[in-house]
Amino acid sequence: MEFKIFFTLLSLLVITTGTAFAQESLLSVETDDNNYDEGDTIVIFGNVNTVIGDTPVLIQIVNEGAIVEIAQITVGQDGTFTKLIIAEGGVWKKGGDYTIRAFYQEHIAETEFTFTPKSQATETSTNFEVDAGSKGTFDVEYTIRGGTVKNIVVDSEIFALIVQIDAIDEGTITLDLPREFIGAEKQDGKDDTFIILIDGIEVPYQESVVGTDSRVITINFEQGDSDIEIIGTYVVPEFSTIAIMILIIGIMTTIAMTRNKIQIKI
Repeated sequence: MEFKIFFTLLSLLVITTGTAFAQESLLSVETDDNNYDEGDTIVIFGNVNTVIGDTPVLIQIVNEGAIVEIAQITVGQDGTFTKLIIAEGGVWKKGGDYTIRAFYQEHIAETEFTFTPKSQATETSTNFEVDAGSKGTFDVEYTIRGGTVKNIVVDSEIFALIVQIDAIDEGTITLDLPREFIGAEKQDGKDDTFIILIDGIEVPYQESVVGTDSRVITINFEQGDSDIEIIGTYVVPEFSTIAIMILIIGIMTTIAMTRNKIQIKI
């Protein structure tokens, strides 16, 4: 009798668990990011395993129990659905954790994201003192949003400034680059474009101010990015005296070896 009760309970547990998994997997919902600032576009997407006629997916965005947005989304024949929502306006006031609830008949799925209004977005503007070797130091003015600057170093081998950041969120950094210490110029002396690499991948940038003493550029970065390389055509310190001597010796050695080869052939 006890064995019968045990197996009956076990069977019910298996059936209940299977039903729960089936309900959970019937509907899914996600966003294209985990963190949004005011004005960003939130991409909500998901999937319905079994399409039921023209039944739409109902979306609610909730913050601290209050409904911020409601939308109905048409489900495609393949079971997918997508909705774009711009995080701005009177209802988007509080920063913090937000929950997206998707309803499809009796099925519910949820996902979360963090929202930061402009009033709470951290932005830092200051100077960073960069070591220029024998040239001493020079200041780089910068403004960063979405992270912090850990260090700025010169890489004279590739004519670059490397800005090391801690990107806690996607954001931007604006740098005022003094021409005396770094620049990108063509052979005729006119400005050329910088090459910008973030963690080894080339990215675009915007140039807002071109002055006689500096160039101001703005670079977008993603959460988790670390090294921003700003590569120009010159940077200080340029080759040191020792490096120049080694370069000259190398050139002279190459010339001498070439002459010896010519004499041997003759």
